[in-house]
Amino acid sequence: AMSKSAVKISSDLLSNPLCEQEPSFLEMVTAFDTAMKRMDSFNQEKVNWGLAEEGETRVFSSVFPSLNMAVKRREQTLQDYKRLQSKVEKYEEKERTGPVLAKLHQ
Repeated sequence: AMSKSAVKISSDLLSNPLCEQEPSFLEMVTAFDTAMKRMDSFNQEKVNWGLAEEGETRVFSSVFPSLNMAVKRREQTLQDYKRLQSKVEKYEEKERTGPVLAKLHQ
């Protein structure tokens, strides 16, 4: 949507009467318009490629159920790691007493 907006802005600038009066301004706006159109087509290609990749991932997930289970285990492990990391950070902020150091080591 952002690149579509940039293309609209550049085309609106091209239709500005100032472009007819100032050749240097017309040259800059034309270059800007070309760049925005190229950026929009590149972004559209990325979106299409991403959608194709997503579809392939779904196909592989149904063909290889173990892959899907591995992804779920990884996500669970990542959540556990983040939870434990926040505990470690909490204990590191506390005063270094015997029980806190024991829990931190654990």
